[in-house]
Amino acid sequence: MAKIAYILLCHKDPEGVIAQAERLTAAGDFVSIHFDARAPRAAFARIRAALAGNASVCFTARRLKCGWGGWSLVAATLLAVRAALERFPRATHLYMLSGDCMPIKSAEYARAFLDREEADYIESFDFFASDWIKTGIREERLIYRHYFNERTQKRLFYAALDWQQRLGLARRIPADLQVQIGSQWWCLRRRTVEAVVEFCDRRRDVMRFFRTTWIPDETFFQTLVRHLVPEPEIRTRTLSFLIFSDYGMPVSFYNDHYDLLLSQDYLFARKISPDAVELKERLGRLYAATGVSFPISNEGRSLFRFLSGRGRIGRRFAPRFWETESSLGRGRTLLMVTCKKWHVAKRLVERVRQVCGLPAVDYLFNEADTPLPDLGGIQSTLEKRTRHRRALLRMLFDTWETDRLVICIDPASLDLMQDFFGDRSEARLLEVECDFSDDYLIGHARRVGLAGDQTPQETMDRLLPTIRYDIRFESDRIREAEFENLFCIRQSGSVAENTVPLAGFLGIPEAQAREIAATDYLFVD
Repeated sequence: MAKIAYILLCHKDPEGVIAQAERLTAAGDFVSIHFDARAPRAAFARIRAALAGNASVCFTARRLKCGWGGWSLVAATLLAVRAALERFPRATHLYMLSGDCMPIKSAEYARAFLDREEADYIESFDFFASDWIKTGIREERLIYRHYFNERTQKRLFYAALDWQQRLGLARRIPADLQVQIGSQWWCLRRRTVEAVVEFCDRRRDVMRFFRTTWIPDETFFQTLVRHLVPEPEIRTRTLSFLIFSDYGMPVSFYNDHYDLLLSQDYLFARKISPDAVELKERLGRLYAATGVSFPISNEGRSLFRFLSGRGRIGRRFAPRFWETESSLGRGRTLLMVTCKKWHVAKRLVERVRQVCGLPAVDYLFNEADTPLPDLGGIQSTLEKRTRHRRALLRMLFDTWETDRLVICIDPASLDLMQDFFGDRSEARLLEVECDFSDDYLIGHARRVGLAGDQTPQETMDRLLPTIRYDIRFESDRIREAEFENLFCIRQSGSVAENTVPLAGFLGIPEAQAREIAATDYLFVD
């Protein structure tokens, strides 16, 4: 059975470090601690005194002053790794943690998880080919030497970089290494870690290279593991659940995130807020528990993006210059059908095709597989369709030789609606209001990745009101836009009530509109 030696890097909160070590070792695992030398000596003395009698805890031979982005973090990790290998010969895996991490599974579950596959868990994406780095310098991290810290010595950091660029002092990457990048939070088998340590002792050239790279904790272990371990034995993922906001900052978890955290396919989570005392207590008890079942739904990241994005709805792109001067064409009418239940809008549009013979296309700005004619490549991706939306629709009008075109559009796409209403052509909008049962909303949440089959009921109970409000909010925004030609039909409306707005929207006789409104399967889920 797997036995885990946790590599704990910490720099504050001695009481939290003590509690973490006691919690992990009480369940039968081991802990190797590096406590930052920048922290007060009294704090470190408090930790050593409290854990002195715990044979499952060890400390690094020395403490280093660590700084974000520098080699010191890797050096501290290596010190803790060497201490763990020496003190805990029964450890089968080494797992990187920080003081902000907490288990979100039991020790029993974690060991069974690691026993399931003979593999290492570490993010390792190609440094140059992947888009893992979102902002800041890229290859400059490697090909130039960094002796100063960008956060604490910003002027010196960029001055040194500038002079190296001016003088052409770029260096070569070790020829036999393909540099990888990924999260620093890994879980590796003992033999892999032993191979890494042996490599460090043997390859001083590689050590010299990484010592002066920038943010080596995101490249050092990631590169060496990929170099030393066969690819089939590497799982390119971390076992610690973390979310980054769109500002690049790690998201903190609080007391009410307990159920969400347990349903994620990870063993630990970071960062747990210092204020989340109740969450820490519950997760602490959980680690020592036995016989606990963990249904995995894994919707955490998509749920965070959904909830955090509600306050940022608006126009993402300003109109391009070729769009502001283009038009669908005077004398043309664009008929937009908007409905949150896409299948209802598609059925309605199909009936319009059958009854009126109007050319119509489904959610062309929302579904990549919506059938479209070959328009020279402009129709090939959703990104291209949205970017060149007016040109795309103008080409559809021309291809089908029509002056009226029906399309489906999601209620959230208010920016597209506003753009089309601002065109010199005529635009009309038909909103189809549907009833939403809890069962339908649960299915919707699963279809869009906000929930899974195993999402706890407590999470669903909190999520459903937000989804329902979000749908109502989209409808309210459409009305607040005060579009001139806005029509509405309702699932709760009678055939007679829906006939008049349908006739006005399509510009057809009421007899034809009634035939469409009377479609008996239109609103069936």
